[in-house]
Amino acid sequence: MIEPTLSIPDSRPLCALTIAGSDSGGGAGIQADLKTFAAHGVHGLSVIAALTAQHTRGVTAVHAPPVEFLRAQIDACFADFRIGAVKLGMLASAPIIHAVADALEHFAPAQIVLDPVMVSTSGAKLLEDAALDALRTRLLPLASVLTPNIPEAELLLGRKIDADSADAALTDLLAFGAPAVLLKGGHLPGARMLDRLGEGARRTCYEHARIELEGHGTGCTLASAIAAQLVLGQSLADACALAADYVHGALLHAYRPGLGKVAVLDHFWRARDESRPHSHHP
Repeated sequence: MIEPTLSIPDSRPLCALTIAGSDSGGGAGIQADLKTFAAHGVHGLSVIAALTAQHTRGVTAVHAPPVEFLRAQIDACFADFRIGAVKLGMLASAPIIHAVADALEHFAPAQIVLDPVMVSTSGAKLLEDAALDALRTRLLPLASVLTPNIPEAELLLGRKIDADSADAALTDLLAFGAPAVLLKGGHLPGARMLDRLGEGARRTCYEHARIELEGHGTGCTLASAIAAQLVLGQSLADACALAADYVHGALLHAYRPGLGKVAVLDHFWRARDESRPHSHHP
């Protein structure tokens, strides 16, 4: 690997890297991440940590590549690109988590957005206990921000969370070592959705009207939108605000490409809105 000399400015753009699972249905995972990066004008890189056979009705098979190949993908990305942020998604086993953690400790990217994909939409636990422990001990201390939903936060903390205990849960999640946690509130009841960001002692809330549909890939998209905004130079609080607004708009424009009831986000809704001519009624 040839490092650029200090006397020559590095003209390569900052990129965003996703290390996650591939969704053959195109609505979540790597596919959602790359679409999100593109929608933000950020060059996206990908490391596939799991292959899934899935569609809008569920996952039918999962295949994880050998960890040596996983590490080769990561090494290839860092050898050639300027990586401003890394987004972590589905990392299904302890060996995969350890391999990713080893690589991140070696390359030390400036920003790591950890979306702890541990519970499926149907509520099924996706991580074996050894992987959950590896995630807690190896990845959480490396993360710039952790973005769990309520079921994932419950699994990390080992207790139930309701609207009254969400603030305390956020404080306890910060104790795992990440400097910031965005606790997503979509699973809590209410007409308004409240996402809570904790950065040390600072607390910021993001509120949106609840949209009555089952969205596919919302967590992946939010985390990758945060990563893209960090690459673009936003502060974490602003990146979370802009990312939450982006996901809300993508949900408002969501559509159903398959036979299942889940709706896939429209990642390019802003570009479509801007290019759509305004209608003139007589």
